[in-house]
Amino acid sequence: MIKLEHVRKIFTDGTEAVKDLSLEIGEGEFCVFLGPSGCGKTTSMKMINRLIPMTSGKIYIQGVDTMKLNVNELRRGIGYAIQNIGLFPHLTVEQNIATVPMLKNWSRAKQRSRAEELLDLVGMDPGIFIDRYPSELSGGQQQRIGVARSLGADPPILLMDEPFGAIDPITRVNLQDEFLKIQAKIKKTIAFVTHDINEAIKMGDKIVLMKDGELVQYSDPSSLLYTPKNEFVRNFVGADRVLKSLRLHKAKDVMQKPPLLVQIGEAPSRIKERMEKNMLKWAMLVDENEHFLGWITPDDLKESKRIKDIIKPPTVTATLGTPLNEALSMMFNSVIGTLAVLDDKKRLAGVLSFQHMRDVLGQYMDDSKTDTGGIQG
Repeated sequence: MIKLEHVRKIFTDGTEAVKDLSLEIGEGEFCVFLGPSGCGKTTSMKMINRLIPMTSGKIYIQGVDTMKLNVNELRRGIGYAIQNIGLFPHLTVEQNIATVPMLKNWSRAKQRSRAEELLDLVGMDPGIFIDRYPSELSGGQQQRIGVARSLGADPPILLMDEPFGAIDPITRVNLQDEFLKIQAKIKKTIAFVTHDINEAIKMGDKIVLMKDGELVQYSDPSSLLYTPKNEFVRNFVGADRVLKSLRLHKAKDVMQKPPLLVQIGEAPSRIKERMEKNMLKWAMLVDENEHFLGWITPDDLKESKRIKDIIKPPTVTATLGTPLNEALSMMFNSVIGTLAVLDDKKRLAGVLSFQHMRDVLGQYMDDSKTDTGGIQG
């Protein structure tokens, strides 16, 4: 889909920002440009839509040399989202989202319909937000509108320059999760710039790691973590690469079946008997539709109390797609240190415990030693 051949960029002061960069981004791939400040990642991305002219080399989109395309048409066919959002303050949400469709002479009705569709996609009610102005939105909402605007004319390619970098950590994680869900539906070809390796590992199908304008390693996140090419990559990834690798795996990949399920109408004495027989410290309560209601411990079980009065409601739950690093963090906030995993209909699908997570981490550490020839760090 996107191919860079021996691309170089030398600025007028003599700085060689990008040196002989060659790579391909496949159709529908999420490719992350990663590296320290000044490594050339943003310059490389901006040369794709000619926001920065290259000094030499070739860039192709669908086999077509971008230098042979009208620059305005090129940019209108590529969505663009940036860190500081850049919404037009004097335009409504609808008008911001429809910026490119308007330039493409879409009808007024089609522009409004597309804005409504994209607001739904980014989780914002069109009936509430479509006629608001940017000043009436929170930072996270503005960022969502920025993403929606980049998708306005349904471009096949998105360029995203640290789009989640200027917001608080909690909102950032939520936006990352939401965007990954969106990408699973729309399958755009994405070039995404970040300096955050955790974000790169979480978001990317492929990672372009750069240093001083040069490509150091281009691989999937797993290869970057487990088979770093050289000392720079190992140091950039960090000594905690096993913990970072948890981002590559989801709760659904390692969850276990609940050891004991309890129905709301079951007698406390019967529940306690079952727990003692299986030497369990907790059981999981579900309703008739298998929706998770909470936890029960043996000490809570007394004949004089009803089950619904003694359950410990969950403080946090995971989804099937929750990354393991986030699941591990959630477990510290769980009422009993164990995490219920729910499907998209809020039904109980499985459970994660600290013991199980410790076993999983041990396996990843063993795999890491094997894959890197025993290299640590």
